[in-house]
Amino acid sequence: MPATRILGAAAALALSALVLTACAGAPEPVPEETGNGQTPTAAAPEPSATPEPAPASTEDPTCTTIIGESVVANFENLGWSSQASPLYIGSTEIEDGLQCMWADFEGPAGDHGQMFGWAPLADDQAADLQEELEAQGWVREEDAAGVYITESADTAIATDAEGYGMTYLFTSGQVKVADTKQGLLLIEWPKS
Repeated sequence: MPATRILGAAAALALSALVLTACAGAPEPVPEETGNGQTPTAAAPEPSATPEPAPASTEDPTCTTIIGESVVANFENLGWSSQASPLYIGSTEIEDGLQCMWADFEGPAGDHGQMFGWAPLADDQAADLQEELEAQGWVREEDAAGVYITESADTAIATDAEGYGMTYLFTSGQVKVADTKQGLLLIEWPKS
C-alpha cells in the first residue's frame, strides 16, 4: 500500500473518531467514594428551583406588625404615625408587652387616635390581672374567644357601636388590648 493511501486512511480514521467523540456527549459522572466498595454512591443532585416555605414570623411585635397592613396603610394615609410604649394592665407593667398609640402627632391636638397592644402572658398572671381589673370596676365577659375585661361604661372615654370602651382579651398565653372591644378585631398578632 502506498504511503499516501495509509496517511489518507489514518486521517479518515482520526476524523471519524473525532466526530464520534463529539456526538457521544458528556461522560457519566464518576460515583463519589463512600468507603464501601460494594455500593458506590452517586453525587448529590443539584438544588431545585422550588423555594422552601417561609417560616412563621420570629420577629418581635411592633406598632406596624400587630395590626393588619391595610390598617397601617389607612392610618398612614390619614397622616397618622405610631408611638410605642410599655403595656400596663392595672398597675403592672407586662414584660415583653407593647402598647401602640396611632394618631396625628404632628397636627393640632385632638382626641382622634386609636390604641392597640399585645403581650405574651402566663395564665396564672392573667388570672391575677383580671381580678385586679374587676376589683376596679371593670366588667368581665367570657365566650369562645376568651375572657374580655372592659372598662366601666361610666368611665370610658370612647366607646364602640356596642358601647364597649377599652377592652382586654385574655386567651391562653397572651393578652390583646384596644381602646374599644371592636378594635380588638384589628390586631393580627402573632402572625401565622
